[in-house]
Amino acid sequence: MKGNEKLITVLNSLLADELTAINQYMVHSEMCASWGYTKLHQAIRKQAMDEMFHAEWLIERIIFLDGAPTVSILNPMKIGKTVLEMIKNDNGDELDAVKKYNAAINLGREVNDQGTVDLLSKILIMEEAHVDWAEMQRAQIEQMGLENYLVNQTTGAAV
Repeated sequence: MKGNEKLITVLNSLLADELTAINQYMVHSEMCASWGYTKLHQAIRKQAMDEMFHAEWLIERIIFLDGAPTVSILNPMKIGKTVLEMIKNDNGDELDAVKKYNAAINLGREVNDQGTVDLLSKILIMEEAHVDWAEMQRAQIEQMGLENYLVNQTTGAAV
């Protein structure tokens, strides 16, 4: 099915964002694993997996619309040097993603592509959940202090 060219371009831009997020989350996840923050490692890894699904769904949709998915372009990554930097960077990217998905949904409605609107709405809800998670982490850090927060991210002393 031939899709709207402008919408396909936007979908490819969103795809670049998702591919970048996958890489950024995986690096952050592995850094947390290296530091012994097992719970944080697992939570961030899950978000990377969510982003992989988003990328897969966008690729499927672009192909369905007779477009060519561009998988060779990544945006600059914002790798945090500390847990707090990671959470802040990831949250900023997720807030940006929410704005972009809302704009893409509006474009999908303008060009009468309900299938794309439905897909983007599904991804938007997941992106909003990522924002909510990051905001909860930041609130916990503010309320209990960074050290106490990080202690809660470990699984205990090594044996």
